[in-house]
Amino acid sequence: MNYHFSAYLYRLQYIQRWSLMRSTAPENVAQHSFHVALLAHMLCSIGNVHFARSLNADRAAAMALFHDAAEVFTGDIATPVKHNNPRLLSSFREMEQIAAERLAAMIPPELAAVYAPLLQPQISPSGSQDAGLLRYVKAADHLDAYLKCVWEVAAGNREFAAAKEQTAAKLRALAMPEMEYFLTHMAPGFEMSLDELSAGMNRGESADEAE
Repeated sequence: MNYHFSAYLYRLQYIQRWSLMRSTAPENVAQHSFHVALLAHMLCSIGNVHFARSLNADRAAAMALFHDAAEVFTGDIATPVKHNNPRLLSSFREMEQIAAERLAAMIPPELAAVYAPLLQPQISPSGSQDAGLLRYVKAADHLDAYLKCVWEVAAGNREFAAAKEQTAAKLRALAMPEMEYFLTHMAPGFEMSLDELSAGMNRGESADEAE
């Protein structure tokens, strides 16, 4: 019997994000998922190293890779559309649930226990590891959206200026010290050109010197 789970996941590269916005660099869901995995791993690692957490960064990265997998069936609906209409948002959440179940049905039975929880971590048993890590995955999801806005505005695209401020407010509302650390020490590089980044490296600039 053939299982099409992985073949469908590869098609996330055809699902475009920011469909209502004029972008200097188009982004698809596969790219976004990779970025969220990087950021979720980083946030958890910051938490472990600087704030005495005991977070499984590898597990968070795996969860992030699959966090938008259902969009291979639903597509990416722009945030202003789905969040400004409670009925539409409720319907979209139901669509996501059905899509996740459809994907889960494509997993080889002997692998279902591995991948099914990654598709729907929000329904993990109370107190499970995944339930605790989901906060970091969601934070990384918002952070990637913010960094996309930062990048676009830095490139002179005012289309993302309001979205940048709105997303920054969401990040501040999370009240996560890991997020504050990232925004202070790592996010500024996203506003720099390649030449500016390289110049800093050539000067041997350290994080302390940059402050």
